[in-house]
Amino acid sequence: MSTTGAETKTASSLKIYLRLLGYVRPYIGTFAVSILGFIIFASSQPMLAAVMKYFVDGLTDPAAALDVGVALVDGVALMKAVPLMIVLIALWQGLGSYLGNYFLAKVSLGLVHDLRVRLFDSLLRLPNRYYDAHNTGHLISRITFNVTMVTGAATDAIKIVFREGLTAIFLVIYLLWMNAKLTLVMVAVLPVIGVLVNIASRKFRKQAKKIQVAMGDVTHVASETIQGYRVVRSFGGEAYESGRFAAASANNTRKQLRMVRTNAIFTPSLQLVTYAAMAVVLFLVLLLRGDSSAGDLVAYITAAGLLPKPIRQLSEVSSTIQRGVAGAESIFEQLDEVPEVDDGTVERERVEGRIKVRGLAFRYPGAERPVLHDIAFDVAPGQMVALVGRSGSGKTTLANLIPRFYHYEDGQILIDGVEARAYRLRNLRRHIALVTQQVTLFNDTVANNIAYGDLAGAPRAAIEAAAEAAYAKEFIDRLPQGFDTEIGENGVTLSGGQRQRLAIARALLKDAPILILDEATSALDTESERHIQGALDHATAGRTTLVIAHRLSTIEKADLILVMDQGRIVERGTHAGLLAAGGAYARLHAMQFRDEG
Repeated sequence: MSTTGAETKTASSLKIYLRLLGYVRPYIGTFAVSILGFIIFASSQPMLAAVMKYFVDGLTDPAAALDVGVALVDGVALMKAVPLMIVLIALWQGLGSYLGNYFLAKVSLGLVHDLRVRLFDSLLRLPNRYYDAHNTGHLISRITFNVTMVTGAATDAIKIVFREGLTAIFLVIYLLWMNAKLTLVMVAVLPVIGVLVNIASRKFRKQAKKIQVAMGDVTHVASETIQGYRVVRSFGGEAYESGRFAAASANNTRKQLRMVRTNAIFTPSLQLVTYAAMAVVLFLVLLLRGDSSAGDLVAYITAAGLLPKPIRQLSEVSSTIQRGVAGAESIFEQLDEVPEVDDGTVERERVEGRIKVRGLAFRYPGAERPVLHDIAFDVAPGQMVALVGRSGSGKTTLANLIPRFYHYEDGQILIDGVEARAYRLRNLRRHIALVTQQVTLFNDTVANNIAYGDLAGAPRAAIEAAAEAAYAKEFIDRLPQGFDTEIGENGVTLSGGQRQRLAIARALLKDAPILILDEATSALDTESERHIQGALDHATAGRTTLVIAHRLSTIEKADLILVMDQGRIVERGTHAGLLAAGGAYARLHAMQFRDEG
């Protein structure tokens, strides 16, 4: 790496780390108490060396030592003073350790909470394309694993820097006071330590990034397998998934071991340099003892012997900081993502539901070919429009553009004569109820799943009426606690048809003027479908309804049917008119009738 490149990387790391420390600001009082604790802890280290001086001098010259003992401990003989001082130093050190560790833990846990909440809240604001480009496992790993790495850098590293750094400073000051010449020999070795730390830091950060990716892979495989366990079991995928997870975990283990190996080589190298300096010091102590007493020499050697530990820990903090910087980089990358574009200004209490689409074209970000070409149609308030066509013809994409789940550039979508982009997002989506084939339910009660989000707090009578209109009340009443029954993750305790009916009940409770049904009846059995069809006939009355239908039998009453193929509308008309025309719709209808027959 060039010098400029290394400097840029260092500047970048420093910038990320300083930004990370900005999150400690709300806890500055608690943080200050912990630093005070570490100062107390660090000051206790030279005290031990000083006690050793008085103890050894007391052995060689009891009278002189007694005077010292009397001066220090107000008439208490040295024989009693030394043990007492050691106990007092231990209490002083214990107080510092408690204040430092406990209050820094409060900062650390607060920081974990703040970062996790910020990350999660950012996910709620990010556009759909961000989810399309990132797999679930990596997003979850960022909230769980990366955040703990980051807090290690922001708090654990600071703990070591302050506690061990202050300890080293106190010891060096004491050593300089005892014998400046000898101490300067030890200090001369610091540049060598600095070079070693710099080399290791670059390796640690690179390896930390690889560990994050590997951890994301582990989470991703586990998440996919847990969510799709039925498919795994029904298709005998246990061995495959076990192998996939083992490979991801082994890859993560290899990356972790590589970092451990770097640390394992780096720490002994540093110790070798430090202890070599100690050996030189001991040689010089014997050579240059001059008129120093035995107590002076023992105190000096004791203090010098205490120095390698804080220096070693300070050198190891580099790996913690670099892991944290790598984690912070991925976290800030998400936090810096531009939220969903919402530059609309129009807010309406309620819309009629008149939809006009003009010259609409759309291409997914990064895709080469457009998904929709020159789409145009009108829907009057209360009308039902059905979108049909083969899979991949653009039906769902078109439906997703109306609530602006994706941002379109070319063409217009007008709702009550106002461009959809002119509405504020929350206001626009308040006018639209959406029911999709992939039903999303939450690990909560039936009632809370129907009255979700903006609907929370709806009267129980309204919730029950919506469930009844969706033909869901009959199975809800049979549940152990009725509407207060917990349904498990994504409604795991319910059948596909029951889950779909809850989703329709949620849409009915919303009572929005525009209803989008994306394959909403595809998961239903024949009897449920008949019930739902009746409920939808009731629900769509007076509402503008956009239906994406796989079963053509469900859209025979539609006011307008749009037949799509490769992103274009190739036919439009009523069910009877399109059948009579004998075109694409008639072929689809004949094919489905033959398959179902």
